[in-house]
Amino acid sequence: MSIPPDYTERVYAGVLGKIIGVYLGRPFEGWLHDRILEDLGEVEYYVHERLNVPLVVTDDDISGTFTFVRALEDYGAGHAVTPEQIGRTWLNYLIEKRTILWWGGMGTSTEHTAYLRLKHGVPAPVSGSAALNGQVVAEQIGAQIFIDGWGMVCPGDPRRAADLARKAASVSHDGEAIHGAQVVAALVAQAFVETRIDALLDAAVSVIPADCLIRRLVDDLRAWRAEESDWRANFRKLSARYGYDRFGGGCHMVPNHGLVILSLLHGDGDFQKSLMIVNTCGWDTDCNSGNVGCIMGIRNGLAGIAAGPDWRGPVADRMYLPTADGGRCVTDAVRESLTIANMGRALAGEAPSAPKGGRRYHFELLGSVQGFVPEESVEARGTVWVANVAGHSAAGSRSLALHCHGLASGRAARVATGTFVPPDAARMPGYALLASPTLYSGQQVSAALSADEGNEDALACRLYVRVYDADGALEHVNGPVASLEAGRSHAYSWRVPDTGGRPVAEVGMQVTGAGGASGTLYLDWLDWGGAPEALLTADAGPMARQAWVDGVDRCDAWGGVYHLGQDEGRGLLFQGTREWADYRAEATLSAHLATSFGLAIRAQGMRRYYALLVGRDGQARLVRALDGEQVLASAPIAFELDRAYRVALTAEGARLRATIDDVVLEAEDASLAGGAVAIVCEEGRVTARDVRVAPP
Repeated sequence: MSIPPDYTERVYAGVLGKIIGVYLGRPFEGWLHDRILEDLGEVEYYVHERLNVPLVVTDDDISGTFTFVRALEDYGAGHAVTPEQIGRTWLNYLIEKRTILWWGGMGTSTEHTAYLRLKHGVPAPVSGSAALNGQVVAEQIGAQIFIDGWGMVCPGDPRRAADLARKAASVSHDGEAIHGAQVVAALVAQAFVETRIDALLDAAVSVIPADCLIRRLVDDLRAWRAEESDWRANFRKLSARYGYDRFGGGCHMVPNHGLVILSLLHGDGDFQKSLMIVNTCGWDTDCNSGNVGCIMGIRNGLAGIAAGPDWRGPVADRMYLPTADGGRCVTDAVRESLTIANMGRALAGEAPSAPKGGRRYHFELLGSVQGFVPEESVEARGTVWVANVAGHSAAGSRSLALHCHGLASGRAARVATGTFVPPDAARMPGYALLASPTLYSGQQVSAALSADEGNEDALACRLYVRVYDADGALEHVNGPVASLEAGRSHAYSWRVPDTGGRPVAEVGMQVTGAGGASGTLYLDWLDWGGAPEALLTADAGPMARQAWVDGVDRCDAWGGVYHLGQDEGRGLLFQGTREWADYRAEATLSAHLATSFGLAIRAQGMRRYYALLVGRDGQARLVRALDGEQVLASAPIAFELDRAYRVALTAEGARLRATIDDVVLEAEDASLAGGAVAIVCEEGRVTARDVRVAPP
């Protein structure tokens, strides 16, 4: 498998196509064709405002697509990755009844059924088999809605894409659902090297059995298209022969797969027309639209997306991926595209790409803004807008331009990108938005800024953050003013001050000007790093509590104390990001009933972390959880209910050091390079206070 020269940009187009398609179809998911025509007409652009819902939302199609494929990173097994390893990836990143999936119950939700099988020790692919779960459950739509990533890591290689899709889909599905997933993955992979729709379909059906139902469905649709050019007429034929009434369950694969193929056949190679058809037909609109958007995004590239209305502007690259790895939730299409593309490079034996030295916000992909949008405020009394432009970069080829016009004297214009749950998250329907902030007190923010000739005196800029106050409102915390010299890049560095435990919601650039000032400033890149220095207190307001990703059965907070409850098994309450590498965490913990309890660091999900655990058996253990649990060090300790234990755990390189009262445990292990802090509660109730993270 060779990597095309424009691979990263085409992956980016595919990721954009996926999220655009999902955001377009999500507000009317499940509507039938007649209702769509009556209430919306043919769907040619976003309709969220007409239905009074946000555009950028959490959705299983997006979360599952960009989470389950992480098995390639986590196991490093390449094409040899197994269904069992992908199933373990589910168990690590899913929080039961909270993240990614529709938790509709055993026998109703295919994915929930598979999760319960995995949880109780049934490995994949048995977990998704029809023999265990029945044909109707096994053949619902979920196998194809999460599959695009497996195609994107195999550019131009539909057979390998189909093989990975078979493994990934078999965690939860079987039968025709596997075949549908293989077709979608093959279409995604082949779209990197082929534009002819018939040739794409030829490649896709070549990877499934000639006598399967999905093959017959595709053949019928192609035959109908050869005889009839009106998509509406062929939609009626599809409904009559392969409609919902012909298949059991709530959302069967076959009818919806038919809509994906129908829209490709009748879309005339046009991104907008293909999305219009698949959304106007109805049924599972966000799922089908997401698959079509990804395929057509890759096929047509960024230029194809730009050929119609402004799909990208309202989205601004924004994505949410709520999982047990909460520091990865607030993300953007550029970061996720680069992750996917580097998985593909690894499979091809090529080195990873790291634009501008691996900076978080680098703007190197055409048109990318990585979530930076003007802050909604009347304070500016002027006009401000952002654009991705060529040049003005000392480290690469593109930058983010901040255009200002008519700024009133002393007034500020601001553009920012999200680092945590946005204020309008409460309006998001359906799937929960569980997230930790990505930026914390004590971390060093760095950036490269420049100005056009003549702007350096008229406009002044600084970086800033917005933090949630004790009432859940946002307030500004400003960095120092940058001294700019026209045409030269200015290095900017600022340590985020102590916010008192209040979470950082946004990071951005503020511009002030003399009366009526206009001009353009440029952000070459922005990044941050280092260990945080923060007290993660429950007293800092409602959003401080929400900064913890809740992987326990119950969690409440009052009086500066977190109260965790876990009915069975082990639960974790997380905060932090995968980038936290070397740091110290400490807390005061008490068990009011527990099999074990403790503190974890470098936590990467429900089943990947280091932890200091105090057990009812009178042992303190320093353990590594990674596909099972290994004790790295242990010592006896008195286990007492309701006793306050001061617990600390430090990671520095491969060195681990744990203390609990006067007990010290040390070990060396390099398996987990970074991750969040977590409070651990196993079968009981635990309280935690004075939770603090700091440099080691």
